[in-house]
Amino acid sequence: MAHSKSKRNQAASQKPQTLRIIGGKLRGSVLAYHGDPLTRPMKERVREATFNLLGPQIKETLAIDLFAGTGALGLEAISRGASAAVMIERHFPTVSLIRRNAEHLKLTDRVKIVAGDTFFWCLNPNQLERLEFSTSQTKRWTIFCSPPYRLYSDQASQMQQLLDVLMDLAPVGSVMVVEADEHFDPSQLPPPTEWDQRIYSPAHLYVGEKA
Repeated sequence: MAHSKSKRNQAASQKPQTLRIIGGKLRGSVLAYHGDPLTRPMKERVREATFNLLGPQIKETLAIDLFAGTGALGLEAISRGASAAVMIERHFPTVSLIRRNAEHLKLTDRVKIVAGDTFFWCLNPNQLERLEFSTSQTKRWTIFCSPPYRLYSDQASQMQQLLDVLMDLAPVGSVMVVEADEHFDPSQLPPPTEWDQRIYSPAHLYVGEKA
């Protein structure tokens, strides 16, 4: 009996689920989400808090969604006024989902989806040059870093290098949003930016602007 109940619970957790755009021109639009536990979307209340903190700063920026997962952050950014979004995600079924959502929202001309590992693309100079944002210094960026929390400890040096590289490349006035948990060491955040920390348990949110 217990085994059957476990199977039912597992099946329920795998059922397709939905996310939604919570603000901007596309507010209320439903995003398909397969419910795969390998993908952890930022909780809606944290996403809403994130964009409330960003406010009008998001407008006319290029949104860069690292470890994009469902792509909800990049799509939400466009809904709220970002001009375009680059999303990097290595889980191929989820990449297909991002494409489907972008098509559904008629945003394919404003979304670049990169199917691959974020570290590989952003820490490899030869690959970095192939990303549209790496050679453009004319537009402010909004960088979202919402990875599996374990990466901050399991791949600490790579995570720190990733944040440092992107903040260094970013045009002045760009903003970086980092989501972590209580075990995150804020010394991994790029200096000399001042970081605004907010806690929405279990998420710890850090927002910093390149001055």
